[in-house]
Amino acid sequence: MTHLSSETFGQNARDALRDPILHGALRSLADNFVERRRAAVSSVDDWEGLREKARAIKDETLLHLDKYLLRFVENAERGGVVVHWARDGHEACGIVLDLVNGAEAKMVVKSKSMATEEIHLNEALESAGIEPIETDLGEWIIQLAGETPSHIVVPAIHKTKSQIADLFVEKVGIDKTGDVDVLTGTARRILRRKFAEAKVGISGVNFGVAETGTILILENEGNIRMTTGLPKTHIAVMGIEKIIPKFADLDVFLKLLPRSGTGQRLTAYQSLITGIKRNTDDEGPDEIHIVLLDNGRSRMLAHPVTRQSLACIRCGACLNACPVYQQVGGHAYGSVYPGPIGAVITPQLIGISKAKQLPYASSLCGACREVCPVKIDIPELLLHLRAEIADGSRANPGRKKQFGEMVAFRLYGAMWSNARLYNFGTKASRLMQRLIVRDGKIGKAGRFISKVIPPLGAWTAWRDAPAVAPRTFREQWRGKLESNDGN
Repeated sequence: MTHLSSETFGQNARDALRDPILHGALRSLADNFVERRRAAVSSVDDWEGLREKARAIKDETLLHLDKYLLRFVENAERGGVVVHWARDGHEACGIVLDLVNGAEAKMVVKSKSMATEEIHLNEALESAGIEPIETDLGEWIIQLAGETPSHIVVPAIHKTKSQIADLFVEKVGIDKTGDVDVLTGTARRILRRKFAEAKVGISGVNFGVAETGTILILENEGNIRMTTGLPKTHIAVMGIEKIIPKFADLDVFLKLLPRSGTGQRLTAYQSLITGIKRNTDDEGPDEIHIVLLDNGRSRMLAHPVTRQSLACIRCGACLNACPVYQQVGGHAYGSVYPGPIGAVITPQLIGISKAKQLPYASSLCGACREVCPVKIDIPELLLHLRAEIADGSRANPGRKKQFGEMVAFRLYGAMWSNARLYNFGTKASRLMQRLIVRDGKIGKAGRFISKVIPPLGAWTAWRDAPAVAPRTFREQWRGKLESNDGN
């Protein structure tokens, strides 16, 4: 499986911009998801009130996460669930591998899970000789293609129907067809057999309720119910931030998540799992294991700005609204979490030095903040990470600030805080700008100027700015007063 890197986002994005097929596939974001979300949101009397409640619940939980995690573990274990703690992805994969080997399974069925994508669980299973089978249709398609998801909710949105049909011909051996019913029927037939054979099912978790030890998993296809219900062992991989305090809190999030994610009032299936089955003759697994995953989340929790990243409920609305994502798709980000939320989560998970291009993959238009159901201020997070990158303390540990940069900003600060220097600078700018003004705008600086003043060349390479006015406001006002006096 090939993975693009977050370190090469710039080149990834340029390649994506030259892909007309990708652009055609991404058009459905604006044509379908955005409009469907708008219609679904309008069906709620107090949408903003719901968003406020959700954010308040998340803020309370994250401020006291240790307490709520222990309460969740206590109640889950009371129901017969075995809870495991994983500090990072490597440890989480090791726990899952031990459980799968203990069940003597050589194949596992998996439901859609961002957490397992994050820790690269499939690769770990395959390295150990265990075959993971993705059962969500979109995830199964990209697994066949040897790719990674390109969207949080619809992982195969970058593929056209024709591409999927060709993939089925190559990987499954059916005749070429454009009939969606035939394609989905083929997938259903193959996956049903896998469900019946699997000894272990692996899932993610949408929410974990501290009050009852319940986990909630949302879906539309029914595959999660078979993944968690048919095999004898169910393993759920859950980020520690997925905890909410009370069962009643689900009412808020069940109104927000489906509307924001897919434009539905409610998903087709809501699986609430509280402990193992009570009687041996009942349906369901004999064992349930929950792997609580940290993997950098504690670091996010420590800072009041980055903490809000953990409020994300993985609805994907910010991707659908983002003009950058709409043009380059998800693979360009080189991360399991693409789009605006990926641009702030990925650097914190894998390190800013490896993903320092991502916080700049935004126009800061604020569309992501407006659609976020839990009111995460993503632009604030982006600016926070940009400041850390500019400072260099985390992006390049040990790097000292450039001497020239320090001098330039001190001179800039001195000039703008002194009236005489400011006026002198304005007049000097009028003279100097003649070298770079074209059609009334400061455009791309020439080669000579770019070499002499590299920051000016870099800044103007992609931007136009208005030229300095011939006269300042004060000069114009003074001239008007003198004209009036003359009359």
